[in-house]
Amino acid sequence: MSCFLTVVPVPLPDLTLFIVPTYNEVENIGTLLTDTLRLPDRVHVLVVDDASPDGTADLVAGYCEAHPARVHLLRRDGKMGLGSAYRTGFRYALRRGYPLIGEMDADLSHNPADIPDLTAPLRAGTADMTIGSRYVNGVRVMNWPLGRLILSYSAGIYTRAITHLPVWDVTAGFVCYHRRVLEALDIDRIRSTGYSFQIEMKYRAWRAGFRVEEVPIVFTERTEGQSKMSKAIVREAAWKVWELRLRDTIGRL
Repeated sequence: MSCFLTVVPVPLPDLTLFIVPTYNEVENIGTLLTDTLRLPDRVHVLVVDDASPDGTADLVAGYCEAHPARVHLLRRDGKMGLGSAYRTGFRYALRRGYPLIGEMDADLSHNPADIPDLTAPLRAGTADMTIGSRYVNGVRVMNWPLGRLILSYSAGIYTRAITHLPVWDVTAGFVCYHRRVLEALDIDRIRSTGYSFQIEMKYRAWRAGFRVEEVPIVFTERTEGQSKMSKAIVREAAWKVWELRLRDTIGRL
């Protein structure tokens, strides 16, 4: 169910839609929406909720009623995964004519105040895809245990070594695309979830010839709720890097 399913798509030359997947984020999503609503009114949010049992979607629905032009909600019937949520959000944004389409986490690790910096290169026409990067020009991560930081940073070294992708923060989830990137990529072929989804999107956009720019941000570990990180997500990302390189090599990317 969406707050805006009946709206007829019209050109929106100055609007950005940020997609926020949620599952049990009731402790964080209100703060994220409130902070985002403080930005200029050209920034909109689409929450894609996977039937959170903690009432996340009901809280978002209240924001939809109070701010129907800026807050959108899609309720899904069950937990379908991060990649699926973003693909659903991309289709929603493209159908409604948004020129800039972003992704961010619901856990407040991505600061909505950084959105203007993330979208600026796209608005200026100097990039087609921007990445809110923890690792460009240094390391900017707050409150992560050392092991988690090493794993994340090592993922970048591993991915760059295999794919030659010229990106420092390959698993970053704070990203913004010009719609032409998503129109050019066949998003239905991108079946990854978790970290591997983020890696695959960056790799495909780069190999398609789009300009990718990293924008430095400060990443802060969540203080409420539980991380969705798992060993299965890490394993999928490790194998996906090799799959992408092989498919590219044989011309079947």
